[in-house]
Amino acid sequence: MSEALRTLVRGVGQTLITVGLVLLLFCVYELEVTGLVTAREQDRIGDQLRRTWAEPASRPQGAADPAPVPVSRELGAGIAVLHVPALADYEPWVVVEGTSVADLKAGPGHIVDTALPGEVGNSVLSGHRTTYGAPFERFGELVAGDQIVLETRDRWLTYDVSGSEIVTPTSIEVTYPVPGRPDATPTRRLLTLTTCHPKYSARQRLVVSAELSGTQAKTDGPPAALTG
Repeated sequence: MSEALRTLVRGVGQTLITVGLVLLLFCVYELEVTGLVTAREQDRIGDQLRRTWAEPASRPQGAADPAPVPVSRELGAGIAVLHVPALADYEPWVVVEGTSVADLKAGPGHIVDTALPGEVGNSVLSGHRTTYGAPFERFGELVAGDQIVLETRDRWLTYDVSGSEIVTPTSIEVTYPVPGRPDATPTRRLLTLTTCHPKYSARQRLVVSAELSGTQAKTDGPPAALTG
């Protein structure tokens, strides 16, 4: 082998090694470092949410005591805690208001202008599946009949999963108050969870649909879905 050819081969080999190291470091950043960023944000907004919930409740004037306490619409603030008992070892996640890039780095986000948890209409949550803690990583395992629980300041909201589907990123009809029917008046209390599909790709969206099946005051203890 000529000296020139040996130099070329050595150069190509060094380049491939460098590219491989860069890709490895990128993967470590995407899968590990972003998770640490989100864990720190979850601690911060979780502490804020617990402090808010510990303050005296403020209901609209004239509302009866049993009425749910309104949820904050402040962007980036925690509004609820997501529990998925159907997925073994699933850690609860604080849900933030908003789905900007910054919001989703902090945890699952509630899409602004969709119904708040427990309200009539469609409450839509979005979250990462592979980076920033991957709160929705295992949502492809959810099947009809599984339960999802949203914890608000004074209520446990239990939703029954009705099914899931794969859609395109432009399929905004899944976020309508009545999914797929833009002009219909909502009468049900729905929960829709969206995330990227397949894993490590944004080519499609996985959509999990659920409907409110039970509401319980937190003073009565956690619902059966969390204790059974």
